[in-house]
Amino acid sequence: MGQGLEDGALFLSIGKGGKISSNQLSDRSVSNIIKEYAAKAGLDADKYSGHSLRSGLATTAAQHGVSSWKIREQTGHKSDAMLARYIREGDMFTDNAVSAIF
Repeated sequence: MGQGLEDGALFLSIGKGGKISSNQLSDRSVSNIIKEYAAKAGLDADKYSGHSLRSGLATTAAQHGVSSWKIREQTGHKSDAMLARYIREGDMFTDNAVSAIF
């Protein structure tokens, strides 16, 4: 079997002819890929970016009870206040007054 990734970038750029580079994908490349596949899925590509991945990770981790410091360690957020801006929308329909009634 092939060697596993030990360190370095997880997502590498691919050049013409399918040659894998040792260079990591740029933030612009990640954003373009996300927008392309959002459009293919019938979504409004203007509403998605690389930022969506970071926000999605923070939101999903919080919903699964991961501690804020552990999420911040992964996402690079410096404070709980900034992290809260990312996960607030994820709780909109799961932890609200209406959900407590039903």
